[in-house]
Amino acid sequence: MTAGSDIETEVRQLRDEIRHHNYRYYVLDDPEVPDAEYDRLMHRLAAIEAEHPALVSLDSPTQRVGAEPLAAFGEVRHNVPMLSLGNAFGDDEVEAYDARVRDRLGVDKVEYAAEPKLDGVAISILYRRGLLERAATRGDGVTGEDVTQNVRTVKSVPLRLQGVDYPDVLEVRGEIVMPRAGFEAFNARARASGEKTLVNPRNAAAGSLRQLDPRLTARRPLEVFFYALGECEGGAEALGATHAGILERLRDWGLRVSHLNAVVSGAAGCLGYYGEIGDRRAGLPYDIDGVVYKVNRLDQQKALGFVSRAPRWAIAHKFPAEEEVTTLLDVEFQVGRTGALTPVARLKPVFVGGATVSNATLHNMDEIERKGVHIGDQVIVRRAGDVIPEVAGVVLARRPADARPVILPASCPVCGSDVIRPEGEAAARCTGGLYCAAQRKEAIKHFASRRAMDVEGLGDKLVDQLVECGLVEHVDDLYRLDADQLESLERMGRKSSENLIEALEKSRQTTMARFIFALGVREVGEATARSLAGYFGSLEKLMAAEVDALLEVPDVGPVVAGHVHAFFRQPHNREVIERLLAARIHWDEPEIEAPDESPLAGRSYVLTGTLSAMTRQDAKAALQALGAKVTGSVSTKTTAVIAGDNPGSKVDKAASLDVPVLSEQNFMQLLEQG
Repeated sequence: MTAGSDIETEVRQLRDEIRHHNYRYYVLDDPEVPDAEYDRLMHRLAAIEAEHPALVSLDSPTQRVGAEPLAAFGEVRHNVPMLSLGNAFGDDEVEAYDARVRDRLGVDKVEYAAEPKLDGVAISILYRRGLLERAATRGDGVTGEDVTQNVRTVKSVPLRLQGVDYPDVLEVRGEIVMPRAGFEAFNARARASGEKTLVNPRNAAAGSLRQLDPRLTARRPLEVFFYALGECEGGAEALGATHAGILERLRDWGLRVSHLNAVVSGAAGCLGYYGEIGDRRAGLPYDIDGVVYKVNRLDQQKALGFVSRAPRWAIAHKFPAEEEVTTLLDVEFQVGRTGALTPVARLKPVFVGGATVSNATLHNMDEIERKGVHIGDQVIVRRAGDVIPEVAGVVLARRPADARPVILPASCPVCGSDVIRPEGEAAARCTGGLYCAAQRKEAIKHFASRRAMDVEGLGDKLVDQLVECGLVEHVDDLYRLDADQLESLERMGRKSSENLIEALEKSRQTTMARFIFALGVREVGEATARSLAGYFGSLEKLMAAEVDALLEVPDVGPVVAGHVHAFFRQPHNREVIERLLAARIHWDEPEIEAPDESPLAGRSYVLTGTLSAMTRQDAKAALQALGAKVTGSVSTKTTAVIAGDNPGSKVDKAASLDVPVLSEQNFMQLLEQG
């Protein structure tokens, strides 16, 4: 095969792959690869065509701006084509661009209008005599899709212009975006209902704008920013002599323009703006993927003209890609301070979001299963600013034959205890709460807390010191400390050390309920600990109880029973308990406690969604203070579900079990009555 035929083959393959990705993105709203991968394909094709002009064809993706319009919408022909922009990826390319502009204009300095490059979907909106008449997508740059009814639902798009001096025909171009907060809320609802989530806010905006039912678009938090003119009665020059001046006119007519726009001088001004916006990028409420520089004077724009489908008077300066494709080499599980196992992706190193990434979070097994992640896959890695990198999706078309599923380990990778994944919970957890090194500090802090063993003077910082110095490995080691050891620690004098030893001695006399609570069994709060102590009367009977026996305890449901049973079945936990008892921790037996007379005693609640008046933790504490039990899953024993904003699937579970659902207002009334 000749070199020429090799190039022709590569061109055909590039064009086929780009067309495929255009179809996936623009028509199906389901992209397979991140923008950076697509940009590389386009850049390579453009470079080959520039070197071999004879290979350029009218149907090449480089000669088009977008994709074919979606057949479900009517077509709109743009009287003024919606152009694409050339890209610059480094400072040297911006400086070279500025040099070309100055050379063509024959001037020493050029003024640029600089704007953030919004990462959404391009839109063109036509106003006739001040009224919104039509809205269309970019499409292929010449013909787009009529999305008028959907755009009318976007609250930041004015249906009527304000003022009186606007032209009778005014077509404005802009970008419709979905803010990050709205995107996260959308995905949270989708995950809760088991529906497909969206990969990024840009895809979310595009998909929202293409809903066949405008009522669905209206429920999505879309916003718009305008940055250019299309068709304009009297021409753009009738509105002003500069691009920045025209944008100010648009703002006066009620059209939203980015407050980050600026006018800068020369390449140095452009690069300074790029750095400033880059620093602010992570804190913006919406995604941007670069900045755009436009020659500010309209007469200079006209003199520069166009090349192919792009203006010579504007260029986009892209930020480092926030999404890239790389290989998932392995998945390891890390154990957190509460025992939750978090899957971590080990990746073939890739430069993304301005840093080289070799590890990324996979969140939990639900996310792995939902995304269909296999070891060996080509995966999309996303890193935005300082956000922890995550595996956002899988390129299924590139899955190798030897890819293998991710398997949740049966035992804790830190301590070897059993791993359980309770029904209805996303997180899998280690059951070795008293023994596991990963949970050590939290277990000790909880054990010593006021409502548990009540070891006065044993605060969080001192626990950290005791563990880090190797004096305490498990909770029973607390009772082997002496004043000399404590006095050697930072900020611990003789008196403080003796006081702590005295407090530990005092804590040896406790109650069975406090001791059970101090063990830190998941979902076992003070009320449940009292119920368990009152029902079984002895620790030996509780530790030997099977799940069926645990379910006989008032207010103990299947989830709590499973946690208690699993905890006491772990040999490591039993060993620590035996050592605690050997350290002379004791209580009076039998301990049959009197019925709880708290206002909400015997009731069980589940919290879901976001409350406006308090955090979920505060709400849980408020209920427990009134004697109620707060659990993480809905069952037939649940008194009610308390639902805030954006509740999850627990509301649906409540409906299926005929469990009442309380609004936040109902919840506040409940607390007041208590």
